[in-house]
Amino acid sequence: MTEFFEGWSGNNDDDEDIEETVETVETVTTTTTRKTRKNVPTEPTSSTTKTTTMTTPAKLYGRELSAYDEVDVDELLAKLSQEELTMLAKEVDPDDNFLPPSQRNNYACEKDPTGPLNRKKLIEHINKQALETPDRPEVKPYVAGVVRGKKWIPPPPPEKIREADEQITIDLGDEYETALTAATQEEIIDLAAILGFHSMMNQDQYHASLLNKGQPVGLGWDGITKATKPKIYPMDPPNDTDPEQTISRVKDNDQSFLDLNWNNIKNISDEKIEKLFEGLKTNTHLEVLSLVNVGLNDRTAQLLADALEANSTLRVVNVETNFISPAGVVQLVKALLTTNTVEEFRASNQRSQVLGNKTEMEITRLVEQNPTLLRLGLHLEYSDARHRVASHLQRNIDRIRQQRRSQSGA
Repeated sequence: MTEFFEGWSGNNDDDEDIEETVETVETVTTTTTRKTRKNVPTEPTSSTTKTTTMTTPAKLYGRELSAYDEVDVDELLAKLSQEELTMLAKEVDPDDNFLPPSQRNNYACEKDPTGPLNRKKLIEHINKQALETPDRPEVKPYVAGVVRGKKWIPPPPPEKIREADEQITIDLGDEYETALTAATQEEIIDLAAILGFHSMMNQDQYHASLLNKGQPVGLGWDGITKATKPKIYPMDPPNDTDPEQTISRVKDNDQSFLDLNWNNIKNISDEKIEKLFEGLKTNTHLEVLSLVNVGLNDRTAQLLADALEANSTLRVVNVETNFISPAGVVQLVKALLTTNTVEEFRASNQRSQVLGNKTEMEITRLVEQNPTLLRLGLHLEYSDARHRVASHLQRNIDRIRQQRRSQSGA
């Protein structure tokens, strides 16, 4: 596209020769027109530049897309033969989840089914074909001790790393150099243990170095680390405490019966536990109550909480490894505020390993109100609860010590 803009100066004579200069670019057109006279100094009269950008319309098969707007697709498909429709269907993948996969993919099996699927025969046929098919011949047969192919050789390290390794040198002085050079392997191992280089030795070497027992024979930097034989400890004897007898002694308020231990006694019925807790309400001599792994639940824990509120002599209560929920643990800790005699309470390893933030904060609040509790056996996950409980227990211990000192001084 080119446009001309002309300007004139001076007189227009018919006998004068006019020269026009036109410069044109494909998409950007620049036109400059000048009129000059022969043998006369040239004077620029007018200059105009115009830029025009041309956009080529999109085409399909040599025709613009707008020409296909009125094409009837159904009419075109009706003119196609069955073979042409099959070829067209193979090139189109409809994005329709409701169509079965057999109609969406390009694969079409023209073979008629030979019969129903028999999985057993199919597997037997596959195994038979695998056994009958000969193996591919090896280019170079296997020979023991002979490397086939190229042996992998690691590339040399970069120059920078090599130079850095060469530059890492430690000057220990003549005295230390002489001592380390003349040191035996056992002395080097002892030095490594003292410096804390645990990865350079096994456990036996480390403990032998710390205890000055001498290094085990046959072990060194190149020795084979063998597993240490486990020490055999005798099994704990079973708890032969008679529950019926202890219940009667608690109910009778026996003065010599100060420690009740039912740990790990199996098959204790709930009736016996209920009788024991009823007897604790009126007992005034029992000091230690240990009920570890006896199957306590929330119902029996509530009965124990009622017994703790009525008892005034218990100092140690241990109910670890039972089936008490976090809410039941809170009830037991709350009951300690009423008795004000329990110095140690343990209730870890229950049905729920994690108490939760709300439960831990409630236990912390109750412990901070208890002036006599000195030791608490509970796993608290949150550091705030652990710090507050530890601080309060330490204050209780310091206060008890101060009271005992003042009483002994008086």
